[in-house]
Amino acid sequence: MNYFNLLTFKKAQQLVQKRQGETKFFETVSFTTLKTSIEEQLKKSSAEFVLFGIAEDIGVRANEGKTGAKNTWNSVLKTVLNIQSNRFSKPNQLLILGHFDFDKLELKSSDKKDLKKLRKKVNVIDADVTNLVHLIKKSGKTPIAVGGGHNNAYGLIKGCALASKSKINAINFDAHTDFRALEGRHSGNGFSYAMDEGFLECYFIFGVHENYTSESIYKKIDNNKNVAFISFESIAVRKEFSFGKALEKGQQFVSKQPFGIEVDCDAIAHCPSSAMTPTGFDSTKARQFVFGLGKNSNTAYLHICEAASKLNPKKRDYNVGKMIVALIMDFIQAKNS
Repeated sequence: MNYFNLLTFKKAQQLVQKRQGETKFFETVSFTTLKTSIEEQLKKSSAEFVLFGIAEDIGVRANEGKTGAKNTWNSVLKTVLNIQSNRFSKPNQLLILGHFDFDKLELKSSDKKDLKKLRKKVNVIDADVTNLVHLIKKSGKTPIAVGGGHNNAYGLIKGCALASKSKINAINFDAHTDFRALEGRHSGNGFSYAMDEGFLECYFIFGVHENYTSESIYKKIDNNKNVAFISFESIAVRKEFSFGKALEKGQQFVSKQPFGIEVDCDAIAHCPSSAMTPTGFDSTKARQFVFGLGKNSNTAYLHICEAASKLNPKKRDYNVGKMIVALIMDFIQAKNS
């Protein structure tokens, strides 16, 4: 993992704003040390959850999307370090490991639209993410990954599957299926590749926007008994399902064996992302999604992706870091409820 940067106490300290009479999350959460290997530190840590960032938007660019996802981790890290350490936040259960920085993989400016080259670089990202997730799962801990494009779902699924030596399932809170053709790796086909290569068993997409998925993909889903979806319109517009019933349906589809929870921020209305939408679930619904599924004992990981804080419209004050940290805390609380 040549592209991984460990987060030490000293580095984290620079991002914290202390206040008299308060104990910040930073003061009681676990960090790594540069003295031993990641594998050794994972084994020794008593934390149940391991948080890490993925600073890249190569996968989004390889899918011809808007860039900015590589900046999300910095916003999330600063926010999580500065929340309160109290009876609800449970900092003793979390190890903040660090983040992947794939800037060295970036192409020259003249090559940034070369999809073939970009998609080859996504393979490198896949390998590193897979290796880290495999280490985390082998140590008996639960990965929480933040940042980057949805291409990283592949590495999370594969890493978990390799650690358990069996396929896993996934449920995806997303406006899109990300089940596109096997045309070279990018942010739109992580689940397609994971299923084709035998790492993903069952896949459920929660909240698909009906007008933004091709008929060919709908037919592909129709012909695969291991893939299902429920649309945003059927829940929020036509009211064919309540949010709770839809969540129950998705959970039943994936929860018979270990499954990953995926949150693509482009499903959240007005959240700055590579495919930002003016209509979608609000952030509270995203929190209910994560908390509701997090209570299941078969949850294997949490992955939050595609947010791009620098795409924030000037007239809107949308705090991406604060929203994502809320999702992380909801997941940890759910696992302890």
